[in-house]
Amino acid sequence: MTAEQFSNSTADPDPASAGAAAAKPARRRAPAGAAVLREDVTEAIRAAVFAELAAVGYGRMSIEGVARRAGVGKTAVYRRWRSKLHLVLDLVSAVAVQGLPAPDTGSLEGDLRLLYEVTSRALRHPVAGQIIPDLQAEAARNPEIREALEKALREGQHSVASGIVQAAVARGELSESVDEELALDLISGPLYWRSVVTRVPLPKGYLDRLTAATAAGLRAMQGPGVMQGPGSGT
Repeated sequence: MTAEQFSNSTADPDPASAGAAAAKPARRRAPAGAAVLREDVTEAIRAAVFAELAAVGYGRMSIEGVARRAGVGKTAVYRRWRSKLHLVLDLVSAVAVQGLPAPDTGSLEGDLRLLYEVTSRALRHPVAGQIIPDLQAEAARNPEIREALEKALREGQHSVASGIVQAAVARGELSESVDEELALDLISGPLYWRSVVTRVPLPKGYLDRLTAATAAGLRAMQGPGVMQGPGSGT
Protein backbone atom coordinates (compact mmCIF):
# COMPACT_ATOMS: atom_id res chain seq x y z
CA MET A 1 0.00 0.00 0.00
CA THR A 2 1.34 3.41 -0.98
CA ALA A 3 1.74 6.38 1.38
CA GLU A 4 -1.29 8.14 -0.12
CA GLN A 5 -3.49 5.06 0.09
CA PHE A 6 -2.34 4.32 3.66
CA SER A 7 -3.01 7.88 4.78
CA ASN A 8 -6.41 8.03 3.08
CA SER A 9 -7.50 4.67 4.47
CA THR A 10 -6.81 5.87 8.02
CA ALA A 11 -7.63 9.55 7.62
CA ASP A 12 -10.26 9.51 10.36
CA PRO A 13 -9.06 7.09 13.07
CA ASP A 14 -12.21 7.40 15.18
CA PRO A 15 -12.39 4.42 17.56
CA ALA A 16 -16.18 4.73 17.83
CA SER A 17 -16.71 4.49 14.08
CA ALA A 18 -14.04 1.81 13.86
CA GLY A 19 -15.78 -0.29 16.47
CA ALA A 20 -19.12 0.06 14.72
CA ALA A 21 -17.69 -0.89 11.33
CA ALA A 22 -15.12 -3.51 12.34
CA ALA A 23 -15.69 -7.22 12.01
CA LYS A 24 -19.31 -7.07 10.89
CA PRO A 25 -20.73 -10.58 11.14
CA ALA A 26 -21.49 -12.32 7.87
CA ARG A 27 -25.18 -12.37 7.00
CA ARG A 28 -26.63 -15.74 7.89
CA ARG A 29 -30.10 -17.04 7.26
CA ALA A 30 -31.93 -17.14 10.57
CA PRO A 31 -33.60 -20.43 11.55
CA ALA A 32 -37.36 -20.51 11.20
CA GLY A 33 -38.96 -18.67 14.10
CA ALA A 34 -35.68 -17.11 15.27
CA ALA A 35 -35.47 -13.39 16.01
CA VAL A 36 -33.63 -11.43 13.31
CA LEU A 37 -31.02 -9.07 14.76
CA ARG A 38 -31.00 -5.75 12.93
CA GLU A 39 -27.51 -4.75 11.86
CA ASP A 40 -28.15 -1.02 12.34
CA VAL A 41 -29.10 -1.67 15.97
CA THR A 42 -25.95 -3.74 16.52
CA GLU A 43 -23.80 -0.94 15.11
CA ALA A 44 -25.55 1.65 17.27
CA ILE A 45 -24.84 -0.45 20.38
CA ARG A 46 -21.17 -0.86 19.45
CA ALA A 47 -20.77 2.90 18.96
CA ALA A 48 -22.54 3.52 22.28
CA VAL A 49 -20.12 1.19 24.09
CA PHE A 50 -17.12 3.23 22.95
CA ALA A 51 -18.83 6.44 24.04
CA GLU A 52 -19.75 4.97 27.43
CA LEU A 53 -16.25 3.63 28.02
CA ALA A 54 -14.81 7.07 27.30
CA ALA A 55 -17.38 8.81 29.50
CA VAL A 56 -17.52 6.60 32.61
CA GLY A 57 -14.91 3.82 32.24
CA TYR A 58 -15.35 0.06 32.27
CA GLY A 59 -16.01 -0.19 36.01
CA ARG A 60 -19.00 2.16 35.93
CA MET A 61 -20.25 1.19 32.50
CA SER A 62 -23.59 -0.62 32.54
CA ILE A 63 -25.83 -2.34 30.03
CA GLU A 64 -28.51 0.17 30.96
CA GLY A 65 -26.24 3.10 30.13
CA VAL A 66 -25.19 1.56 26.82
CA ALA A 67 -28.80 0.87 25.85
CA ARG A 68 -29.87 4.40 26.78
CA ARG A 69 -27.07 5.96 24.74
CA ALA A 70 -27.83 3.68 21.76
CA GLY A 71 -31.53 4.47 21.95
CA VAL A 72 -32.56 0.84 22.38
CA GLY A 73 -33.93 -1.34 25.14
CA LYS A 74 -31.73 -3.51 27.37
CA THR A 75 -33.21 -6.59 25.74
CA ALA A 76 -31.64 -5.58 22.42
CA VAL A 77 -28.21 -5.60 24.06
CA TYR A 78 -28.72 -8.89 25.89
CA ARG A 79 -29.86 -10.59 22.70
CA ARG A 80 -26.39 -9.96 21.30
CA TRP A 81 -24.09 -10.15 24.36
CA ARG A 82 -24.77 -11.83 27.69
CA SER A 83 -22.75 -9.36 29.78
CA LYS A 84 -20.80 -6.12 29.54
CA LEU A 85 -17.57 -8.12 29.71
CA HIS A 86 -18.47 -10.09 26.59
CA LEU A 87 -19.64 -6.90 24.89
CA VAL A 88 -16.28 -5.19 25.48
CA LEU A 89 -14.29 -8.31 24.55
CA ASP A 90 -16.19 -8.50 21.26
CA LEU A 91 -15.42 -4.88 20.43
CA VAL A 92 -11.72 -5.19 21.28
CA SER A 93 -11.48 -8.28 19.07
CA ALA A 94 -13.37 -6.52 16.26
CA VAL A 95 -10.95 -3.59 16.24
CA ALA A 96 -8.01 -6.01 16.25
CA VAL A 97 -9.39 -7.87 13.23
CA GLN A 98 -9.90 -4.61 11.35
CA GLY A 99 -6.31 -3.60 12.01
CA LEU A 100 -4.21 -1.14 9.99
CA PRO A 101 -3.02 -1.52 6.41
CA ALA A 102 0.74 -1.96 6.06
CA PRO A 103 2.53 1.10 4.66
CA ASP A 104 4.58 0.56 1.52
CA THR A 105 6.55 3.71 0.70
CA GLY A 106 9.63 1.88 -0.61
CA SER A 107 11.96 2.69 2.29
CA LEU A 108 12.35 1.85 5.96
CA GLU A 109 12.27 5.50 7.03
CA GLY A 110 9.23 6.22 4.90
CA ASP A 111 7.28 3.28 6.29
CA LEU A 112 8.15 4.15 9.88
CA ARG A 113 7.23 7.82 9.44
CA LEU A 114 3.86 6.98 7.92
CA LEU A 115 3.09 4.42 10.63
CA TYR A 116 3.94 6.94 13.35
CA GLU A 117 1.80 9.65 11.76
CA VAL A 118 -1.30 7.50 11.57
CA THR A 119 -0.76 5.92 15.00
CA SER A 120 -0.20 9.27 16.71
CA ARG A 121 -3.41 10.63 15.22
CA ALA A 122 -5.34 7.62 16.48
CA LEU A 123 -3.83 7.80 19.98
CA ARG A 124 -4.56 11.54 20.19
CA HIS A 125 -8.25 10.92 19.65
CA PRO A 126 -10.07 11.78 22.92
CA VAL A 127 -12.05 8.55 22.92
CA ALA A 128 -8.92 6.42 22.52
CA GLY A 129 -7.16 8.51 25.16
CA GLN A 130 -9.81 7.56 27.71
CA ILE A 131 -10.53 3.97 26.71
CA ILE A 132 -7.02 2.52 26.36
CA PRO A 133 -5.70 3.42 29.85
CA ASP A 134 -8.98 2.31 31.44
CA LEU A 135 -8.96 -1.10 29.75
CA GLN A 136 -5.29 -1.54 30.66
CA ALA A 137 -6.17 -1.01 34.31
CA GLU A 138 -9.00 -3.54 34.03
CA ALA A 139 -6.64 -5.99 32.29
CA ALA A 140 -4.52 -6.14 35.44
CA ARG A 141 -7.56 -7.54 37.27
CA ASN A 142 -9.32 -9.47 34.54
CA PRO A 143 -7.41 -12.15 32.58
CA GLU A 144 -10.03 -12.25 29.80
CA ILE A 145 -9.61 -8.54 29.08
CA ARG A 146 -5.83 -8.92 29.29
CA GLU A 147 -5.86 -11.71 26.71
CA ALA A 148 -8.14 -9.70 24.40
CA LEU A 149 -5.87 -6.64 24.60
CA GLU A 150 -2.76 -8.73 23.97
CA LYS A 151 -4.43 -10.26 20.92
CA ALA A 152 -5.45 -6.80 19.69
CA LEU A 153 -1.86 -5.58 19.93
CA ARG A 154 -0.48 -8.67 18.19
CA GLU A 155 -2.97 -8.53 15.34
CA GLY A 156 -2.95 -4.77 15.02
CA GLN A 157 0.14 -2.66 15.69
CA HIS A 158 2.60 -5.57 15.87
CA SER A 159 1.44 -7.12 12.62
CA VAL A 160 2.01 -3.82 10.81
CA ALA A 161 5.41 -3.31 12.46
CA SER A 162 6.38 -6.86 11.52
CA GLY A 163 5.45 -6.12 7.91
CA ILE A 164 7.69 -3.05 7.94
CA VAL A 165 10.65 -5.08 9.23
CA GLN A 166 10.13 -7.89 6.73
CA ALA A 167 9.84 -5.43 3.83
CA ALA A 168 13.06 -3.71 4.92
CA VAL A 169 14.82 -7.09 5.06
CA ALA A 170 13.56 -7.91 1.55
CA ARG A 171 14.92 -4.57 0.24
CA GLY A 172 18.29 -5.19 1.88
CA GLU A 173 17.91 -2.35 4.38
CA LEU A 174 18.00 -4.69 7.38
CA SER A 175 19.79 -7.95 8.00
CA GLU A 176 17.90 -11.22 7.76
CA SER A 177 19.25 -11.97 11.24
CA VAL A 178 17.58 -8.94 12.82
CA ASP A 179 15.89 -9.77 16.13
CA GLU A 180 12.26 -9.25 15.04
CA GLU A 181 10.74 -9.30 18.53
CA LEU A 182 13.19 -6.65 19.73
CA ALA A 183 12.58 -4.70 16.51
CA LEU A 184 8.83 -4.69 17.14
CA ASP A 185 9.37 -3.38 20.67
CA LEU A 186 11.64 -0.66 19.35
CA ILE A 187 9.14 0.39 16.68
CA SER A 188 6.00 0.35 18.83
CA GLY A 189 7.22 1.21 22.31
CA PRO A 190 8.36 4.87 22.33
CA LEU A 191 5.26 6.42 20.74
CA TYR A 192 2.92 4.32 22.86
CA TRP A 193 4.82 5.27 26.01
CA ARG A 194 4.68 8.97 25.20
CA SER A 195 1.08 9.08 23.99
CA VAL A 196 -0.65 6.62 26.33
CA VAL A 197 1.47 6.22 29.47
CA THR A 198 2.96 9.66 30.14
CA ARG A 199 0.41 11.43 27.86
CA VAL A 200 2.84 14.22 27.08
CA PRO A 201 2.06 16.26 23.93
CA LEU A 202 4.38 15.55 21.02
CA PRO A 203 6.68 18.52 20.27
CA LYS A 204 7.17 19.75 16.73
CA GLY A 205 9.44 17.46 14.72
CA TYR A 206 9.16 14.61 17.26
CA LEU A 207 7.92 12.03 14.75
CA ASP A 208 10.76 12.85 12.36
CA ARG A 209 13.34 12.43 15.13
CA LEU A 210 11.66 9.25 16.33
CA THR A 211 11.73 7.84 12.80
CA ALA A 212 15.45 8.56 12.41
CA ALA A 213 16.29 7.15 15.85
CA THR A 214 14.23 3.99 15.31
CA ALA A 215 15.76 3.32 11.89
CA ALA A 216 19.26 3.80 13.34
CA GLY A 217 18.43 1.43 16.20
CA LEU A 218 17.12 -1.24 13.84
CA ARG A 219 20.27 -1.04 11.73
CA ALA A 220 22.42 -1.30 14.85
CA MET A 221 20.98 -4.81 15.38
CA GLN A 222 22.39 -6.12 12.11
CA GLY A 223 25.72 -7.44 10.95
CA PRO A 224 28.11 -6.08 8.28
CA GLY A 225 27.42 -6.08 4.56
CA VAL A 226 23.92 -4.63 4.70
CA MET A 227 22.93 -1.53 2.76
CA GLN A 228 23.02 1.59 4.91
CA GLY A 229 20.09 4.02 4.83
CA PRO A 230 20.06 7.82 4.69
CA GLY A 231 22.08 9.41 7.45
CA SER A 232 23.24 6.12 8.92
CA GLY A 233 26.87 6.49 7.91
CA THR A 234 29.22 3.73 6.83
